[in-house]
Amino acid sequence: MATEGVDHDGVVRQIAEESGWSGRYAFLIVISAAISLLGLLMPSVAVLIGAMLLSPLMMPIIGLGFGIATLDFHEIRRAATALILGAVIAVTLSVVLIRLSPVQTITSEIAGRTQPTLFDLLVALLSAIAGGYALIRGRGGTVVGVAIAIALMPPLVVVGFGIATWNWVVFSGALLLFLTNAITIALTAALVARCYGFGSHLSPHHTGWQLVLFAVAIGVLSIPLGAGLRRIAFEAVAQRQVRDALGADFPAGARLSQVEIDHGVDPVRVRAVMLTPSIEPDADRKLAADLRQRLARAVDVHIDQVRISPETGAVEAAQIARAGGGEALMAIRARDRAVADVALIAGVSSASVAVDQSGRTIRAMAAPLPGLAIAGYRDLERRADAAVADWNVIFSPPGDVALPDITIRSGVIDDAALDEAAWVSARLGRSLAVNGGTLRQRSAVAEGLSARGGQAATGRAGGRLRLGWMPPEAAGSSTP
Repeated sequence: MATEGVDHDGVVRQIAEESGWSGRYAFLIVISAAISLLGLLMPSVAVLIGAMLLSPLMMPIIGLGFGIATLDFHEIRRAATALILGAVIAVTLSVVLIRLSPVQTITSEIAGRTQPTLFDLLVALLSAIAGGYALIRGRGGTVVGVAIAIALMPPLVVVGFGIATWNWVVFSGALLLFLTNAITIALTAALVARCYGFGSHLSPHHTGWQLVLFAVAIGVLSIPLGAGLRRIAFEAVAQRQVRDALGADFPAGARLSQVEIDHGVDPVRVRAVMLTPSIEPDADRKLAADLRQRLARAVDVHIDQVRISPETGAVEAAQIARAGGGEALMAIRARDRAVADVALIAGVSSASVAVDQSGRTIRAMAAPLPGLAIAGYRDLERRADAAVADWNVIFSPPGDVALPDITIRSGVIDDAALDEAAWVSARLGRSLAVNGGTLRQRSAVAEGLSARGGQAATGRAGGRLRLGWMPPEAAGSSTP
């Protein structure tokens, strides 16, 4: 390549001035890391671009590349020291700030820097060629675009995020992306420098070793990056094949609400919610066989089928369809677990448990337990309510449960008995008759039951004060 017009001494002097450690360099590292962290957590592409434009790590990496090109070991040590110290400062600062931050969520910008592929290697390669050319030819405007394209600081901050949150996947993916960028830029800059006459004093033997170093480094990096690209490609194909299989194996009118595919396990795990007008028996086994043939891999399939109809299921189906992501699938599984827990405590089957999704209420009729009083059934309800989070559990005791005795001592009615009687009345939706005693006593007891949420009316006179059930046709009436 022609080297006319290239100020070799000026370029080397500029690199020597900007590739080493300095107070200005450390300041830019801190500012760039802090801005990158904000951009990743918000997340905001505009803020991230601001951090990329500072690009304090670029010159040490370029300096490392020119040191390799000229075999200037002093420059290699200076640039490598500045690069390592800058990376350590950026990661340490990120760890501290993330530990202090109330927001530790993996945002889309963070996730996007945890799965590098061969495409990232190509971006770094082409950007390094442009960066080396811009530096040698004095094209300052080109460096701006190179800084944005390579984005060295955000992956380092994500490395810090992975350490702070003890997330190995985030840490390893972001570290691989940073090393890919740094190594590719340095070695490509070295080749560009050689093409422009830097290191012309070196022998062909030295040049051969430089080419071998470049080829080996790129080859080693290509192994995990190629595997990442193949994985992403397989995931895209699997997503399409799963949707196609679900559409083919369910009747017309059925639609897929949610689907989750876990590619990190063997067999591949597929979980989905299907809104269907009719329940398909043995759907899991059929879909597993279909997907095994389509993907050439073992597949573990479980489909939650939700029957929909204009009369009963349309509203719930629409709510599930609007939920988005994997939230609806997780909500259905949580609901099923809650129903199973309530059914176990109630001593009944899950099919007999009623669920009000909008009101977050689960209702069950407890199985008859010989000798168990109202207080025992209320305790079962409390246990079930405590066992399932975010749900209101309502138990109905058996209709033949013994009603409590009502006593009045010194003009005071037994509160515990009133509470139990009002509870069983509310749970069964039946009205109690207050019989016996005086009219004043019957009225006082009926008012106490009503105040506690029960239904009661004064019943027959004569005998001791006692409770009974009002006949259905007489519910709500009062007998003096």
